[in-house]
Amino acid sequence: MKEFKRILVTSALPYANGPIHLGHLAGAYLPADIFVRYHRLCGHDIIFICGSDEHGVPIMLRARAENKSPQEIVDFFHAKNKTSFEKFGIEFDYYGRTSSSTHYQTSQDFFSHLAEKEMFILKSEKQLYDPEAGIFLADRFVRGTCPNPNCGYTEAYGDQCEKCGTALSPTDLLNPRSVITNATPVLKESVHWYLPLEKFQKDLEKWIGTHPEWKTNVLGQIRSWFEQGLKDRAVTRDLPWGVPIPESVAKKAGIDASGKVLYVWFDAPIGYISATKEWADLQNDPDKWRRYWQDKETRLVHFIGKDNIVFHCLIFPAMLAAHGDYVLPDNVPANEFLNLEGNKLSTSRNYAVWLDDYLLKFEPDSLRYCLAANLPETKDSDFSWKDFQAKHNNELADILGNFVNRTITFAHNYFAGKVPRKSEFEGTDFELLKLLEKAPAKIGRHIDRFELRKATREIMDIARFANKYFNDKKPWEQVRSTPGACATTIYLCLETVRSLAILAEPVIPYSTEKIWMILGTTPERDSDFWESAGRLSLVEGQQLGSQIILFKKIEDEDIDQEIARLETAGNSVNAAKGDAETVNISYDLFKKIDLRIAEIITAERVAKTEKLMRLKIKLGSEQRQIIAGIASYYKPDDLIGRKIVLVANLEPAKIRGEISQGMLLAAKDGEKLTLLTISDEINSGAKVS
Repeated sequence: MKEFKRILVTSALPYANGPIHLGHLAGAYLPADIFVRYHRLCGHDIIFICGSDEHGVPIMLRARAENKSPQEIVDFFHAKNKTSFEKFGIEFDYYGRTSSSTHYQTSQDFFSHLAEKEMFILKSEKQLYDPEAGIFLADRFVRGTCPNPNCGYTEAYGDQCEKCGTALSPTDLLNPRSVITNATPVLKESVHWYLPLEKFQKDLEKWIGTHPEWKTNVLGQIRSWFEQGLKDRAVTRDLPWGVPIPESVAKKAGIDASGKVLYVWFDAPIGYISATKEWADLQNDPDKWRRYWQDKETRLVHFIGKDNIVFHCLIFPAMLAAHGDYVLPDNVPANEFLNLEGNKLSTSRNYAVWLDDYLLKFEPDSLRYCLAANLPETKDSDFSWKDFQAKHNNELADILGNFVNRTITFAHNYFAGKVPRKSEFEGTDFELLKLLEKAPAKIGRHIDRFELRKATREIMDIARFANKYFNDKKPWEQVRSTPGACATTIYLCLETVRSLAILAEPVIPYSTEKIWMILGTTPERDSDFWESAGRLSLVEGQQLGSQIILFKKIEDEDIDQEIARLETAGNSVNAAKGDAETVNISYDLFKKIDLRIAEIITAERVAKTEKLMRLKIKLGSEQRQIIAGIASYYKPDDLIGRKIVLVANLEPAKIRGEISQGMLLAAKDGEKLTLLTISDEINSGAKVS
């Protein structure tokens, strides 16, 4: 492997239109953080750059749904996600945003440079235009009937039919309508700049061919694109939100640039460069960014999810190569998808584990460890709450935490809370020493090759062996029969605790901070720090710190609440799946569903949640409590007195510690959710048939 002077790491810029969930963490952010922390411990010159992707149609759609400006949306989620990352221990050197003035200038300069080199081609094409709103309509701003004769879904988007999965263009839709005004769009001519990827294919194939070490899932997807043949890609859009096309470029081409912006997938990766510039400004060295982007001695690594492979392995490298002044990625270790309890995550139906919500209930390291041990590195993996609990209780608590606790407790009880004096080593002492000696190189090699699951397993295996070593040595007997040998046993156990504090830091940094407190020392993080995990370095007689329980057990009740919440959301997901796939059920099965009319008596938001509402309902002579995810759509006062349709015989579920006794029915159309209510005079408890 080529030696580099410095390393530049980026993680995919998250869209600033929603919070961070587990899928994001497992795909691009935790793997990058583990990689960066390892290299920092090795003393390498490395920076970690990320930020918010604040342009694109999804942000405009959310802004429209909430009657806010796009800037208000991105301001809120930029701050929210930045805080969540910080609390989870993701240590970016800089977290920027693509709405900054530096980013606008950097993106426009990049575009202008390519235009000056005549790297673009201009194409005129007909696009759907909203005559009432006076704007061209992006893919997701058009809805209509799916043209697939076996489908005919009337709510298909302009880029894909969510019912049958057919990929579409807006002009493919039957009876298209504008999402903005509901007007019938008309075709109107528009000129756009295209990046001619077909011309770059041979050079890209040659470059990719120099990286056989890349992940098989990444290379497989790239090869499939090459086999299909790369097509010209539009890098501009007609939208009111984004980085404007430079007027000088448009003027030279004789084109009216008003309303034209850079395509979000052109400007977003340039966000890595603009964020690095802003980082350099904070270092009081404005040109420092060039060392990381324009010096061939830089190792550039992009951490992304599988859905971003084409952009980071083909389009962005083509842009960088066309510009001519930038280094190309040394690796793009894309991860596959993380599923949740056997199902795909569904953010629109709240079938997800949100990071900000998780951090209100559990420790960051529990999730960091669980995800690291189960990352979807080359194929999809699954997160389950029971597995999360098992990994925390059975591994972090019972293996690592137990070893640290029993070692420190013994040292306090029999050696006055100090590092004992060792004597000569014998037998299994040498096995432990050999294990520790090889660990830094072995674990480091896995991390540098992006084999983070293996690295995590190796770390826990050291703790497993250490527990066995402790049991086999039986220091509780040695302290009476051979106190010198006992001192050696505890000395080596303390050295193992110190080694684990170094080796486990990339994965569980908050817990390793506690281990240093337990050891009563603040480590010197020099360039040899990582390698020092394989050597003996504790000072005999050194005073140890206080005893601390590293990991408290997670109780079944805590996990059951999370499972119940997901089951409630899962019912919505499965219902949606049934609708999309037209799954038939028997009449006998339908008869088992007890639908009743219920009247809402009281309504209030569930504390510390954004979406949950606590409803007290009247069901005939009975009163019940319902927890419903409707707080984003209704105010409590607007619900009181309404008569709703309730699934009355649904098993009670515990959601955020609250019992929910049934499920109300609602219809969702895009971003709009409407409760099914009854306007006629009818008694609560009446059966729907």
